Parts: sequence; C-alpha cells; structure tokens
Amino acid sequence: MRILSPKAYFAATGGMLKNFIGGDGIYPLYASLKLTAKCHFGCPFCNMHRHSDEKDLSTEKIIKILDNLSKSSVLMTSFEGGEPLLREDVGELLEYARKKCNFYLLFTSSAKNILDYNMEKYCQNIDFLHVSIDEGHNNLEMFDLLPQLSKFKSELSVQIVVTQDALKNLEEKVQKCFDIKANCVIIPAAEMDGAKKKSFPNIDDFERKIRELKQKYPATIHTPLGFFKAYKNAKCSSASVIIAPNGKLFYPCNIIGDFGCDLTETNINEWLVSNEAKVARAKMKNCEINCGWYQYYSIDSYLSFSTIREALLPVTTAKKTK
Repeated sequence: MRILSPKAYFAATGGMLKNFIGGDGIYPLYASLKLTAKCHFGCPFCNMHRHSDEKDLSTEKIIKILDNLSKSSVLMTSFEGGEPLLREDVGELLEYARKKCNFYLLFTSSAKNILDYNMEKYCQNIDFLHVSIDEGHNNLEMFDLLPQLSKFKSELSVQIVVTQDALKNLEEKVQKCFDIKANCVIIPAAEMDGAKKKSFPNIDDFERKIRELKQKYPATIHTPLGFFKAYKNAKCSSASVIIAPNGKLFYPCNIIGDFGCDLTETNINEWLVSNEAKVARAKMKNCEINCGWYQYYSIDSYLSFSTIREALLPVTTAKKTK
C-alpha cells in the first residue's frame, strides 16, 4: 500500500477524533463517487436506474468534486456507477486523482468485458481494483478473469452481493478468491426503495455463513463481524458518504434519498458542520428503515481500534500472483 502525504492521515485522524468526541459521524473517511448512472446491467436489487436519464457531469466538474474530497477527512474515494468504465474520460480522471488528490483510490467495475478496456494502464493509478461479481450482475464468468486481473498493479478485491438464494453458492466464490490470494468483501443486497426486487438475506443465515467462511478461508473476507452487530442494533453511520451522479451529496444516506450540498460548488468541510447537516444526521439516527446498506453499517468497524484489525487484515495480507 502506498504512502500518502502526511496531511491525508492527519485530516483523517482528526476527523475520527472529532467524530468520537462529538458522538456523531460528522467527518467522513470514505466516499463513494458515482461517476455515472449508465450501466451494463439492471440488477433487481439496485435502483440506480432512477438516475439513468441524467447527463454525466463534465470532466471539469468531477475534478472539482475530487479536489473537494481531497481537502476533507476522506481517506479513500471509490469510483463507482453505474459502470465507471463507460465514461470516456475515466483514464483522465484516474490519472488526476492519483497525481493531484490526497486519498487512496478504489475503482469498482462489474463489466464482463473489462479486459477490453485499457486496465493495465488504468491500474497504474488505482490502489484497489474492486470487481463486483455475483448472480445479480449475471457476470459469474468474471471469476475466470481474476488470475489475469491480479497481475495488474492494483490490489485486487472482489465484491460479492448476496441475496438469500445466493447464500448456498457463496463458498465456491470465496474459494476462487482464496485460491489466487485475492480478498473479497461480501455484502447483502440492501433494501432499496425503487428496486425491482427486495433481496436482503436473512441476517442470521448470512452471519452464520460469514463466520463459517472466515474460519475456513483465513485472511480472505474483510466483511467485519461488526456489520452484524450494527445491523441488529440498527446503528448506521454517516462517516461514509455517497455522491450522486449529479454531483450532490446524498445526505444523510442514499436510502433516505435526500440531497445535501452540491460538491461541485460547496466546500464539504464547511457544509458538514452546518445546521442543515446536523438535522440530516439526526434524521439518520431516528430512521426506522434499518436497510442494511453495507457502507453505512460497516464503516465504524474500519475505524474502531477494537475491530480495525479484523476488518483490514485481508486487505493488508493479500498478495497478488504475478
């Protein structure tokens, strides 16, 4: 893992301390940036189709968002979609983020034809290549591409979205990751308003399976057990944020669906301490949906001193095959 400028770690550590002292997820450490709503798929558990008519932001506006995040407490930014590879300027954005921004860069793709893109070049600027493979994306054949993808410069990680029906086939997916020494994150298909199908797995069955597989395939799965505790306590956190394809911050979360500031125009650090943001976070605390969206329920496990080792061990010990 590369070393960032000390300012990045100071900002992230300062944000964590302020969150701890204030008892609130004011300052985010992780940001999911939806570069586009365009996608190859129509996953039944996803509602990104709601944004499909929106025009992609210009390169210049995306760069403004990247600069904004780079000056914040965010330590990792994920390029997501839709499918980020469908943006013609994705190479330019990756290069800019790597050279000009002070955070780790994660890139999430589910494209079956991923090797038709210039991934060897792109991965020069990607810290973590995150490949989403599951039945919902109907792209299970991508597991056969993992040995080749693992040779690129980025650390390879596999995201597996799980429905109740898919639990029975989960182990074979984990074993394929284990065999090439790639780590994987296993997340439930959260209950999303507007999705074509409700697919959230039974939480007890899901936890049981994760515990079993963590023992059988050590240092492979970085889904923290703290996720299940957070879900059962209905405790999500705004220490992780999502930016919509229109450049606006989903706040407090994309499930409630409200928008906060426009990150192409507004300084995120200043907005997060505004009264508007405080009201939004209170709304999150009082929310009764308990959606199980992985990003919001797991973030505290990646930040807590008591659970960070379990959450990050697969990421820090996984070795790529060359």
